[in-house]
Amino acid sequence: MNPAVNETTVPADIEAMSYEQARDELMTVVGRLETGGASLEESLALWERGEQLATRCESWLEGARKRLDAAREQARGE
Repeated sequence: MNPAVNETTVPADIEAMSYEQARDELMTVVGRLETGGASLEESLALWERGEQLATRCESWLEGARKRLDAAREQARGE
């Protein structure tokens, strides 16, 4: 896991997003960065937003991983 991503503060609008919403916006941000043409300031803002969106996606995936692990443990115990 990238330590820089862990230090990113996630704004409330991103914190409220579903995994799919965050992933879709992240793909849009990456696409805009890849096409270029943005000013340095805009590119930095896009990069920061992308880091925040990636953090949200990681949070969702980690939560899903924990739920799967718990379900597997419960199934073994039954």
